[in-house]
Amino acid sequence: MTTASSDQFDVIVIGAGPAGTAAALRAAELGARVAVAEADRTGGTCVNTGCVPTRVLAKTARIMREMRTASDWGIGGDALELDWNATVARVRQTVDRVRSIKREAERFAEAGIELILEGRARFADPHTLVLDSGRRISADSILVCVGGHSRRLPVLGAELATVPEHILDLPELPRRVAVIGAGNTGAQLVTVFSSFGSEVTLLDVAPRILVASDASISEGVATAFIEQGVSVHTGIDTIEALVRASDGSITLLWRKDGSPRSSSFDAIVMATGWPADVSDLGLENAGIEVVRSAIPVDGYFRSSVSHIFGVGDANGKDMLVQAAQFEGEAAAENAVLGANRRTPHHLLPAGGFTDPDYAGVGLTEEQARERDAQCVVSMVPYSALDRAVIDDRERGFLKLITDRRRELILGAHAVGENAVEVIQSVTTAMAAGIDVATLANVKFAYPTYSAVIGMAARGLLYPSAPDAPAAVTAPRPAAAHPPAHAAAAPMLKG
Repeated sequence: MTTASSDQFDVIVIGAGPAGTAAALRAAELGARVAVAEADRTGGTCVNTGCVPTRVLAKTARIMREMRTASDWGIGGDALELDWNATVARVRQTVDRVRSIKREAERFAEAGIELILEGRARFADPHTLVLDSGRRISADSILVCVGGHSRRLPVLGAELATVPEHILDLPELPRRVAVIGAGNTGAQLVTVFSSFGSEVTLLDVAPRILVASDASISEGVATAFIEQGVSVHTGIDTIEALVRASDGSITLLWRKDGSPRSSSFDAIVMATGWPADVSDLGLENAGIEVVRSAIPVDGYFRSSVSHIFGVGDANGKDMLVQAAQFEGEAAAENAVLGANRRTPHHLLPAGGFTDPDYAGVGLTEEQARERDAQCVVSMVPYSALDRAVIDDRERGFLKLITDRRRELILGAHAVGENAVEVIQSVTTAMAAGIDVATLANVKFAYPTYSAVIGMAARGLLYPSAPDAPAAVTAPRPAAAHPPAHAAAAPMLKG
C-alpha cells in the first residue's frame, strides 16, 4: 500500500451512490486508505432522483386509487383532489429523510474514509484525478462508480421534454402527458400520472411494453393500462420531433406503420434509456475506451486498465441497486487484495410499482423453452387467492417455471398486488437451492399474498391438494385478469 501525501490514497472511489458507498466501506474495512470523490450528493441517483422519489409518488398514486374506491367499502365523503406542490414537498422531505438515515458522510468518517465534495473528478492519467476545485488526487486503484442518467432522444425539440429525474420540477400536474419509453421507469410513471388524473399516452418502438420482462408480464400490465384509459402505442416507427405550440402545449410528431401522426400534450417525459454517466470523465487520459456509453469490464469488474474498475451503472450491465452494492464490495476486494471475486447476477429480482405491480426473477418462459422445450410452467391466477379476493385485488397471477422433472425453479414472474414481495420470497427459495417439492410443503400464513407461491408449487406436484385443484394444460399463459368463469386452478404447460 502507498502512504505518501494527503492526496495519495490506496483506493479512490468516484461516486457515492450504492456501488460507491459499498466499495469504499469494504475497501476501508480491508485496511486501505480510501477517498470518495462525489460531484454532488451522497446517496446516488436512486435515492436522490430515482427509485426513492418514484416510490413516494407510487405510494401517493396508491392512496388516490384507494380513495376513489372507498365507497365500495362503505366509506363516504367526497374524493379529494391532488395538491401537486404538496406532493412534491412530501417527496423531497422523504428523500432527505432517507439520506439522513443512511448517514453516508458519517459512516465514511467513522471508517476513516475521506469524502471529497469538490465537483467532478476527471482522469489526468491512469492514476491521477483532477477535481473541479483544481485539487489533484492519486491512487493505486480507482473504482468508477458514477451511476447513470436519463437519455433524451436525438430529435428536434428534445429539450422540450422532461426526463424522469426532473419530474418534480414540473410547475403543475399536466392534464395530458406522454411517456416515451415503456421500460420499468416509463411504466411506473404511467401509473403515477394516470392515478393522479392525467390523460396518459405511452409510446415505444419495442413490440410490447416491459420488453425485458416475461411476455405474460407485458401482456398483463398492458391490458391493465388500457382498461385504465391509458393510450398504449407499441411498435411505433419513430419519434420525429417535439414542437412548442402557441398555447404553450407541446405537439409530438411520430410515425407508426409508415403513417405520420401528431398529438398535443402539456408535458412529455422521455424515459428512453439509462446510459452510464461516464462522459467527461477523461477516461481517454487513462487509456480506457467507452463502448456503448459504458466502461467494458471483465468478470471481476476490471477495465482494460487493470487497476481501474467499472462498477454498477458505470459498466452498463445490471443497472440496479441490488446489483451495484454487491459489485462494489467485490470490486473493492479485487482492488485491495488482488483477488478475483465475481458476483454473478443470475438471481436478480426486479419489478415495478405500477397498477398492478409486477416483478420477475430468473429465466423468462421464452428463455427457459430455448434451453428445454419440455420445461413446465405453472400459473396461478390471483382470483384463486383468498387474500386477493378479500382486498379486491384479483387481477394478476404468479408463474413458476421449472425443469421437465419439476424439481428446480428456473424462473418466477408475477403481476398483481405485492408482486415484488412475492417474487422476493421465491428468489430467497431459489438462492437457498430449495426444490419444488420442498417449496410445496412450506406452510404459508393465511390469508397472505405469498400463499400463492405454495399454491403454484403444489399445483406442479399435487393437483388434488385443496388449494391447488386439478391443473389444466394450456397452450399459452392465462390472462393477467382471467374472466369471471375461469377456473381457479393452476395452469400447467409442459
